[in-house]
Amino acid sequence: MFSPFSMPKSELHSRTVYVYLTSAKEMQDWKVRAEKSHATLSKFVHEHVTNSLRQEAGEESYEPRAKMIEALRKKDEEIQKLTRENEIVRLALDRVEGELRRYRAAPFLDEGFQGVRKYDRKLIEVLKKGKAIDSDHLLRLLRVNPKESDLVKAVGNQLENLEAYGLVRKSHHGWRWVSE
Repeated sequence: MFSPFSMPKSELHSRTVYVYLTSAKEMQDWKVRAEKSHATLSKFVHEHVTNSLRQEAGEESYEPRAKMIEALRKKDEEIQKLTRENEIVRLALDRVEGELRRYRAAPFLDEGFQGVRKYDRKLIEVLKKGKAIDSDHLLRLLRVNPKESDLVKAVGNQLENLEAYGLVRKSHHGWRWVSE
């Protein structure tokens, strides 16, 4: 970190500028503005003088601080808008996925169902990883709310059917895929 006290006095004096303001009130105003911008008074004055000089020189690549702040504010507003839209889309997706889970679970809830039942692909993928998985963790991975008893029952029925075919086994550690 730079410290002006660690350099020789002659070098420090060669970089010093004294500015006399028109009043103590003006000095206090500059100090308050510097604090608001989280800068020292020296840095605050330097930024503003440099900003003014660059504007006068017409530097095309130079953006005044006020413009940058405005651009950041607009970007923050856009981020908030997109975040809200993203949340709405996520909620809609969750709702559609829930309906899809219920639709796919229906054949496993109907004891009189005849025909081909389609097993939950995610269930099979999770079980095929080879590690034993307890029912609670399995429900979380399948995004099934334990309070939705019909969906929990459908997952249980799928597991029981897979167990009856010898594809999974239940142990005290949970469910495990046993066939490949």
